[in-house]
Amino acid sequence: MTIVRRASDLIGNTPLLELARTGTGTRLLLKLDHLNPTGSCKVRMARQMIDEAELDGRLRPGGHIVEPTSGNTGNGLALVALERGYRFTAVVDHHAAREKLGMLRALGAELVFVECPPDGGVSSVQRRRVAARIAAETGAYHPDQHNHPGNGNGYTGLARELVEQLGDVDVLVAAIGTGGSLCGTARALRAAGASTHAVAVEPVGSIIFGGAPGIYHQTGAGSPAGFPIGDNVDRSVIGEAHRVSDSDAFAGARVVARRTGVLVGGTTGGAIHVALRRLYAYPAGSVVVVLCNDAGEKYLDSVYDDEWLRARGVLDELAHRRMDRWFATYAESVKVATRDRAVRRTPVAVGG
Repeated sequence: MTIVRRASDLIGNTPLLELARTGTGTRLLLKLDHLNPTGSCKVRMARQMIDEAELDGRLRPGGHIVEPTSGNTGNGLALVALERGYRFTAVVDHHAAREKLGMLRALGAELVFVECPPDGGVSSVQRRRVAARIAAETGAYHPDQHNHPGNGNGYTGLARELVEQLGDVDVLVAAIGTGGSLCGTARALRAAGASTHAVAVEPVGSIIFGGAPGIYHQTGAGSPAGFPIGDNVDRSVIGEAHRVSDSDAFAGARVVARRTGVLVGGTTGGAIHVALRRLYAYPAGSVVVVLCNDAGEKYLDSVYDDEWLRARGVLDELAHRRMDRWFATYAESVKVATRDRAVRRTPVAVGG
């Protein structure tokens, strides 16, 4: 057993879980990156952004960091900040999961709240404005995860793990917000020689790929109307993009929990929905990987709570049944393919 001295030394080397396979040999795998410290992949890029800031002198011993966050990036920054002796201020709103805010407090972060819009949407624009003001007034270091190259660079290790575990990744599917996890991982996979097809998934209501703006309840993914899309959304590495409703995303997470015992976040549920729906669209024998970026335990009183979903009009039993039907269809296709191979191998008796 390896013994480490800091929690951040436990980042990486997360396992893979097979969710489904088809009779054509295509496999759908979950990269369980929510098993990183703080329960999110975002700790990878939080550490990288701080590493780069220290190297170029933007962050000095005893410094102050400020960043707008929906929770996961903030928790990653809070962890690395406490290990290295920095003060950290997270600019948040009450749209963030209560558990994420509680974790920020537990890790010693200072929370500055901004008001949510009256229509119930997210306050990304206001959070960003307040963080910039605090940085200007106090001299704090503001990483700006949407544009910081360390965001994408932080996933080079994740790509290396996938190559070591699988050899190649044909299709990489992930929810997209800042763009760092999907684009950074896909770019590093291609640099390693893979021909990975990257699939971006955003909530219905997000405007990253030009859809009509609207209200959505998936946290940590997408961009609301009026929010400038950052440099880490690298369209040159994205092969296709899909939008997924709250109902389908949350059903995806809940069905996976009931089938596997693994709780994932709502945006990962959306990525699973898209990957499962399109599994037959990819060539036979494809390796399809969904990045599980967030732990579902943070959403027990939202994504996994019937009353919370019902109050927002996003509890859809048909969406749950549709997910179960896809799993059953793929499982049956494997049985059929296995029987067909057995028949082909059975010698035919020739009469005398």
